[in-house]
Amino acid sequence: MPSSRRKIAARGKILKLRAAWARARKTVVFTNGVFDLLHAGHVELLEKARALGDVLVVGVNADASVRRLHKGPERPINRLADRMAVLAGLACVDAVTFFAEDTPQVLLSRLRPDVLVKGADYRIAQIAGRRHAARVARVRLKRGYSTTSIVRRIRGGACA
Repeated sequence: MPSSRRKIAARGKILKLRAAWARARKTVVFTNGVFDLLHAGHVELLEKARALGDVLVVGVNADASVRRLHKGPERPINRLADRMAVLAGLACVDAVTFFAEDTPQVLLSRLRPDVLVKGADYRIAQIAGRRHAARVARVRLKRGYSTTSIVRRIRGGACA
């Protein structure tokens, strides 16, 4: 199994890892999203998140969850296993898990990260699970990057 695949873990394993990280006094950072077509904006957000602690855990919306978010009838473009595999291949990501709910609220209530990271396009009150993290950090997003806009460009036949 490639080493990046070892970073992909079900919720139970993530919670066991969390306990080990706590014993080792590691600062655990969590962020989440769809991560359908990974782009430079995603990578920058993940790198900024990782810089806020010792361990970065990424929660990924399951396919049915993405469809409920009204991202479009063909979304997600990439299935959950593929989206998680791509994220696990990034050096800044230490662990990847998924959640089937519309938000990571339940996962966060159990994981209880030290830092919860979302893009600065979210107001604090909009960040699901914020009460389950020791602190919430909003990071500035790379301008001009959005999966939805990339999908529109592709459908319109426009080049980047």
